[in-house]
Order: sequence, then structure tokens, then C-alpha cells
Amino acid sequence: MSGAQNHDWLLERYPELAVGGSTVRSYVKEIREIYQIEKKVTVRQYEAVPEQPMGKQLQVDWGETEQRTSDNKEIKLHFIAFVMAHSRQKYMEWQTRPFTTKDAIRCHEHAFQFYGGRTEEMVYDQDHLIAVSENAGQLLLTAEFQRYVSERKFKVHLCRRADPESKGMIENVVKYIKGNFADSRVFSDIEDWNQRALPSGSSNNEKKTSRSVSPRKATLTASLFAAFL
Repeated sequence: MSGAQNHDWLLERYPELAVGGSTVRSYVKEIREIYQIEKKVTVRQYEAVPEQPMGKQLQVDWGETEQRTSDNKEIKLHFIAFVMAHSRQKYMEWQTRPFTTKDAIRCHEHAFQFYGGRTEEMVYDQDHLIAVSENAGQLLLTAEFQRYVSERKFKVHLCRRADPESKGMIENVVKYIKGNFADSRVFSDIEDWNQRALPSGSSNNEKKTSRSVSPRKATLTASLFAAFL
């Protein structure tokens, strides 16, 4: 675990704790040196993504992790992740079984509630939950997801294999979830797991993100979203 991850977890469990990130990093570094604990190196790749206007785009992707449980067993967990293209604000939701299209739609609604509305455009990979096939160069949505898109009236951008840069932001979020939030975390039950993943609750990472967004920007974002509700 990194110093930053330890700092996140400390503030997640003890919100009133007054300790800086540099203090925790220094302590973790000292412990590594004393006990000769090797640091796991993570290589981060950053994509050049065009700046998106507020309320314009939300990127979505799915993933899974293997976690150790409180009774020392292994469990596979599945998650859906969202990131706002303008503010980089993240949202995730987990479950113990593979996602269905109904699950994906339910989580979309939860994400819209968290963000305060929906965006004009949603960006996805060619996942089987939403895309069924390609016909004459056109990607076709599954019938269930197409009904949802028609009801919610947002644009869908499905990334092709030759166009990876258009979803670089969400790929970095998925890497963060696997390598930071879920890494070394012990699973007890899905309700507790999702509670800890809530950005507006116990997640210190989200507090950092929220502090970086000015009140004016937040007000403008809410106003833009209101038009799409």
C-alpha cells in the first residue's frame, strides 16, 4: 500500500483525524526502510484528452477485482465506474455478480442522482451490456439499453478499438479503482463495500476533488445539468 492510499484509508475510517498526506507518506517510508518492505511501482499513463465543457460528457466503464474476505476466502467483485469529463469527478458502484443491462441502467440512475443530472453525451466501450453488433459500420445498441437511451434522451458515443484516446479518462479511473481503492482492501459485505466507495461520504479522494471545484463552477454545472433532467 502506498502512503497516499494509507492516508485515504485513515481519513475514510477517521474523518476527524487531523493528519497531512506528507506526514503519512513520511511515516510509511520510514516503516518500509525499517522492515525492508518493497514498494510496488505503478506506471501511470496519461492520455491527451480534449477539454470538455461542463455538462457535456460522462465516461463509463466496467471492471472486476479479486478480493480477500474477512473470513480469509477469495471473492470476485464487479464494478461500474463513471467520470465527469470536465471536473474528473468519479463515481463507482459494486456488486457480487456480473452486471446485467438492468443493473447498468440502475447504476446510471444512481450516478445521475450523484452528479445532479445527466450529461448530453455518454461515452462507452463496446460492452456486450449495451452494444449488440456492428452493422454496415454502425454500432447497434441492445434493445433494452436503446429503450433507456430513448427515454433519457442522451447521445451515445461507442469507442472503437482504433479510438482508445477518447476514453482515456475512464481507463485511468478504472486503474485507480483497482490499484488504489480495492488494492489490499478486505471485503466483509457488499453494503459496507459500497458505502466506503461513496464519493460524497467517507471517500477522502472525493473530498479532494470537491475542494478543487470552485463554487461558481459547481453552480454552473448544476445549472447546465438542470436542462437535461
